[in-house]
Amino acid sequence: MFEIKETFYLNDEPFKIISGAIHYFRVVPEYWQDRLEKLKAMGCNTVETYIPWNMHEPKKGEYRFEGMLDVARFVNTAQELGLYVILRPSPYICAEWEFGGLPGWLLAEDGMRLRTCYEPFLNHIADYYDKLFEIISPLQINYGGPVIMMQVENEYGYYGSDSAYLEKMKQMMVDRGVVVPLITSDGPYNESLVCGRIEGVLQTGNFGSHTKERFELLKKHIGDKPLMCAEFWVGWFDHWGNGGHMRGNLEQSVEDLDEMLRQGNVNIYMFQGGTNFGFMNGSNYYDELTPDVTSYDYDGILTEDGQITEKYKRYKEVVVKYAPIPEVEFTTDIKRIAYGKLTVKEKTSLFENLENLSEKTSSPFPVCMEKLGQNYGYILYRSKLEKEQNFEKIKLWKANDRANILVDEQPVLTLYDRELLVEHEIKENRPDVSSNPNIDILVENMGRVNFGPRMDDQRKGIDGCVQINGHIHHNWDMYSLPLEDISKVDFSKDYKAAVPAFYRFEFEAEEIGDTFLDFEGWGKGCVFVNGFNIGRYWEIGPQKRLYIPGPLLKKGKNEIVVFETEGKVKDTIELKDEPDIG
Repeated sequence: MFEIKETFYLNDEPFKIISGAIHYFRVVPEYWQDRLEKLKAMGCNTVETYIPWNMHEPKKGEYRFEGMLDVARFVNTAQELGLYVILRPSPYICAEWEFGGLPGWLLAEDGMRLRTCYEPFLNHIADYYDKLFEIISPLQINYGGPVIMMQVENEYGYYGSDSAYLEKMKQMMVDRGVVVPLITSDGPYNESLVCGRIEGVLQTGNFGSHTKERFELLKKHIGDKPLMCAEFWVGWFDHWGNGGHMRGNLEQSVEDLDEMLRQGNVNIYMFQGGTNFGFMNGSNYYDELTPDVTSYDYDGILTEDGQITEKYKRYKEVVVKYAPIPEVEFTTDIKRIAYGKLTVKEKTSLFENLENLSEKTSSPFPVCMEKLGQNYGYILYRSKLEKEQNFEKIKLWKANDRANILVDEQPVLTLYDRELLVEHEIKENRPDVSSNPNIDILVENMGRVNFGPRMDDQRKGIDGCVQINGHIHHNWDMYSLPLEDISKVDFSKDYKAAVPAFYRFEFEAEEIGDTFLDFEGWGKGCVFVNGFNIGRYWEIGPQKRLYIPGPLLKKGKNEIVVFETEGKVKDTIELKDEPDIG
């Protein structure tokens, strides 16, 4: 049994939680044991993870709990190593994850309101929880599992003040068999703690510095209950174009960890960050859109590919003062391999493959991704310029996030974020429309905002209209391009330079290891390794190489497909044995 009194108690004995965060959905399952062994070897007794709703229910009523999403297997692996587990199944997780873990299909419904007592939203959570808790409730310590605590909501005090919503979230968990103690986690500020409070639920804090002051404030809110930092931020995340990899202050964080363990309990965020595979990176939006890079290295205790860092060694020196350090044998053989330079084998235009990759939908007006049943990736809007005498101005209404505009398959304009809010004059590359050419608008979902009020307004593609020369242009064909199955790309079809296209590479692997794809000389796009989407690349950095875990490779022939949207390409890519995250 696990209980919360003046401190934490495990089987009636005082228990200090020394936890580290590892997100199972950011690490290939073949490496879960390795990361957990390294966690234990540093002296941690607990592992914490979020649970991403959007991955487990990618479409309404379609549930996935296998492979990288086998949360029960992850929890059981931790238990086999003698670790306890904290689960955070809140429908909203933030985590610099696409839409904060909420499924994009919620936005197909007009009027949807998130994280509040809006009945349709609560009904969707209830349906998901019916499935989720069938899997995770039996994993609680009361039933022989390792799960000692669960979180009700995540940093709600930063977001809202609907106490009735928080009570409903708590009750949903209790009704589905949750018996372990419940927690919330909020920023270390009075209003955050007041707004995020739930009766009978332990409040914890999320912060990365000033431990004495943060714990002093937290103590005023929780009284004689145990102090815990549920997210001790040891680094930070990177967004595209931020100028360089974010790094924490090692000396300061070592001091803060020591103070946390002297006074209370900790969950290190992140022990290992892992990777935003596919299109799963989140974004922030303050003055502008800042999508996160593919790497979620976070300057964590382990690197993105699980290597032990100096921070690991320094933290271990602190932990040993408060807990015994067990001897742990690392059982997974992992190596870094440089497979070398690869030359392109085949290439083909996106436009030649539209019918292979998507079923055309037609409408007088553009329709957003979500209302077409699409959540992630790209969407192409195509129409004929039949009534325009020329092409002088264009404006996209309610468009997100980045649009490549082409006429007669010639690039005309690329618009990003706030550039989409205004009308643009076509001064350069003005096309000849006398032959009634196609206009193509390829829109990319760069990652839905994962924090704050803008989450309600995250429809992707074009949700309004396209205005050309001052009038609304009607009659559009739309091609959803989530790129979930690139085996449908036909490389025998024509290729055209300077337009969105696919490039295929091959290499032979005599041995298997982790490697890093260097995309120098390429513009922007995403990469598929043996059909698996390893994430986005963008020449603006700071990330300059994409991590490819060894388990995605196979002995013998391997295939890499690059989807490049800007037409900025080389004939080669290179697989190196070192990362470069800026």
